[in-house]
Amino acid sequence: MSTALDPAPVSLPLVSLCIPVLNEADNLDALYARLDALGQRMRDRCRLEFVFSDNHSSDATWEKLQQYATRDPRIRAIRFSKNVGFQRSILANYMHARGDAVMQLDADLQDPPELLEQFFDDWKQGYAVVYGVRRRRRESPALNAFRRFGYWVINKISEHPIPPNVGDFRLLDRKVVDALAKSRTPNPYLRGMIAGLGFRQTGIPYDRDARVAGSSKFGMSRLMRLGLTAILNHSTVPLRMATIVGILMLFVSFIGSCFFVVSKLVNPEIPRGITSIHLILLFGIGLQSLLLGVIGEYILRIYVILRAEPLAIIDESINMDAAELKL
Repeated sequence: MSTALDPAPVSLPLVSLCIPVLNEADNLDALYARLDALGQRMRDRCRLEFVFSDNHSSDATWEKLQQYATRDPRIRAIRFSKNVGFQRSILANYMHARGDAVMQLDADLQDPPELLEQFFDDWKQGYAVVYGVRRRRRESPALNAFRRFGYWVINKISEHPIPPNVGDFRLLDRKVVDALAKSRTPNPYLRGMIAGLGFRQTGIPYDRDARVAGSSKFGMSRLMRLGLTAILNHSTVPLRMATIVGILMLFVSFIGSCFFVVSKLVNPEIPRGITSIHLILLFGIGLQSLLLGVIGEYILRIYVILRAEPLAIIDESINMDAAELKL
């Protein structure tokens, strides 16, 4: 193709476009055409490589990537032995990028790759993190409202607040990628991790497009799981709330006990209430189960960390030798 036949000077900075894919065969032709055009347009400012991480697609995604790679050496790819999840796929992709800067891009073209030109300019001005801020997105009002509520909750209780309406469409300096690679969090939440690193960052507003083809793999249930990961990975508020609620319940129980003792002394004829005892017991059991569930979620994460499973297992690779496979 154009850049492969007429490469940019090696002295220019290398930018890695990291693209996680899962059953995106229908989108790859349009995606590659725009990436190739972008490489030609920016050839006097930087070199590009396209790093794909295939999350064990069941369609022709991997075969198409192999076809593209035979005629374009800029394409490099890894394929996991199983679906490891979106966030882990992105982090594994970062770890195999060679660029001085790394840009994360979805294959569905809802986030325009052409925005790299603005990201690149801000990066050259000294920003270590440049992210896209979604002015509008084409999705149902219910899902949009749920996202806004999720951002509000996370920012209220998280130790590392994230900008609202910001996803994983971003450009990172190499030092940010190296810092992320040192983390072996089994369930990463990259927006929170990057916010917690404290590097200089800025945002660029843009309008998110509709998918070119296929259907979204990120429904309400996955959003809820991602939000739960964000809260439990970057906030101790649930644990503190469990302690506070426990103290409050002890206080309420003490006040209630005093009330019943005084009432019995004042009026010895008060009958013993079976219903009230049952209600108190059921409420207490329910509350304890809730608090134990919160603590259990944190213990589960400690267990997963101690188990030390690899971030992902690479089954196949394209244009990478064994020394470059870092997982």
